[in-house]
Order: sequence, then structure tokens, then C-alpha cells
Amino acid sequence: MIKIAVDAMGGDNAPQAIVEGVNKAIETFDDIHIQLYGDQEKINQYLKANPRVSVLQTTEVITGEDEPVKAVRRKKDASMVVAAKAVKAGEADALVSAGNTGGLLATGLLVVGRIKNIDRPGLMPILPTFSLEHKHLILMDAGANADTKVENLHQFAILANYYAKKVLNIENPRIGLVNNGTEEGKGNELTKQAYELLKNDTSLNFYGNIEASTILNGLVDIAIVDGFTGNAILKTLEGTARNIFRALKDVLLNSGIKAKLGGLLVKDALGSLRDNFDDTKEGGAVMLGVKAPVIKAHGSSNGEAFYNAIRQARKVVQTDVVNDISNYFESEK
Repeated sequence: MIKIAVDAMGGDNAPQAIVEGVNKAIETFDDIHIQLYGDQEKINQYLKANPRVSVLQTTEVITGEDEPVKAVRRKKDASMVVAAKAVKAGEADALVSAGNTGGLLATGLLVVGRIKNIDRPGLMPILPTFSLEHKHLILMDAGANADTKVENLHQFAILANYYAKKVLNIENPRIGLVNNGTEEGKGNELTKQAYELLKNDTSLNFYGNIEASTILNGLVDIAIVDGFTGNAILKTLEGTARNIFRALKDVLLNSGIKAKLGGLLVKDALGSLRDNFDDTKEGGAVMLGVKAPVIKAHGSSNGEAFYNAIRQARKVVQTDVVNDISNYFESEK
């Protein structure tokens, strides 16, 4: 039985959306046991009774206003922290939370713990692309590390490569380095040195430099970037997609009868397009480099999005990718 610790109080729509996602996951998968951490009274309002769901009372929550490291150290009974302690103790196999990103990253490092010889874990979302052949893009790192060293970028590539092979079943993932040009020799000192490390690592299928403008075109399976830039790219993509669909809707509804009729004709197609670019279908962002799977679901997750994060956690545990990563790095030095 796969045991998944869930922070029931994290996220904009907690605990209702979290519990709705749990209800669906329990109905869908008969090989999981979910441990919900949070306010029992609030959780039980939405929870469907099931012997494979446990509710464990906690009294504190790490909020968006909290300073992450201080909150993890001071709020000992926070739902996120107590759930992570269960993972560290071996009482659960994975942690899923839609809560404060900084808090979850600090919890992953301070409670779950970093894998030996990994300098800095990365935060890795999986994005939909415009390519019919290569439908997924791994973005690594998307915000765990604002300041990044060249060795970190190399390790991010190795981590993401393991995930792509084991979890996404991509046989020989193509790895690109996000840069301000595609030619070798482009970029700042960080990307120039990272290029050489990636090019000379024969265990990696290094494609070369890629630009942010083509990141979703299917040229690569993995895009390597420092966390500051990666987070900016992620938020730009999310905001652009949201605004494009909002603008289309406004134009179709407010441009006269012909536009409205046209809108009715293309409504299903636009809905399908929007669904294709819903990144919550892939689950959440994985914190790779810690000793157990830690999944960061979207803060605005509804029940369906949180269900997908649980589904992702289950698959990560099944593939044992974290153990493979640990064995690789622990044997390196």
C-alpha cells in the first residue's frame, strides 16, 4: 500500500478542494492510503468515510505571509510540517501540499532532508507544449534557488533526466539549456560554464542552448535554467495563457452578433485548446533532490487539480525514482 501524507490546510481552497481531490483519488486507486493533516472538524465536513483515509489533527498552518524557514522551525504543529515528519519517519512515502511554496521547499530541506551529495534540490513543474510528438516539457529549476551555481545546473539536468526516464517513460530525454541565444558561447558566465559541463556529460542527451521563445515548441524534453529565471518563465507562461483566453472571450462576447455566433461555433474547439494547456493535469511541481517525493500542487488547485497531484505522487513512488537518484549521487563521491 502506498502511503501519501497530505497537507489538508495548504492552498487557496483548503480544505475543501484538498479533500475533494482525496475523495476522488481513493475511489480511483485501490493501492493508496492517504493521511490527511489539519483541522479534523473542517476536513470531516467534506471527507467521504473510507478505511484507507486517516485524519490527523494539527493546530497550525504555514500561510503565505510567513517567512518560510522561521515558520517551519517555529510552527511545529503546522499541517505541512507534521505531514513531512511522517514522511521522514517512514510513516508515509510521499508528501503533497498546495500550501506556501517557500514553506514547502524549506520543509523538504529541513524535515524530509536533502539527498547526500546533492548541493541544492530543484522545483520541477511539467508543462504542456505545442508539439504533438513531444507533449511534455520539464522545467528545472522553477524557483527553488534564486542564486544558482554551475554545478547546480548540471545536477538539475541529471535529476530531471532520471525523472523523465523513470516517470514519464522518455527513453532518451533531450536536454536544453535556456539561454539568450542558441549558439555555443552565448550567455553569461553561468550558462557558458554550464554548457560545457552538460556537453561533456556523455550520460546526458544534450541538445544545446534554447531560447525562451521556443521553450514550448517540443525541441527538448527538459529545459534547464536557474531558479530565478525559471520562476519568471513559469509565471510569464501562466499569465500569458490566462490573459489570451480572457481576451478571446471578451472579444467574442463584446464584438456584436457575428462575433457571438462565431464564438458559439468555436466554443468547443477553444475549450479543448484551453484544456490541452492546463498544466494541473500533469499534477504539481516535484521537489527533486530530497529523500522522498515532495509534490507542490498549485495554490489555486480545485479538487481535480489536487487529485492529479496525488496521482502524480503515487506514480513517483511506484517508479522508485528517488531511490535511483539517491543511489546515483551517493555512489559518485
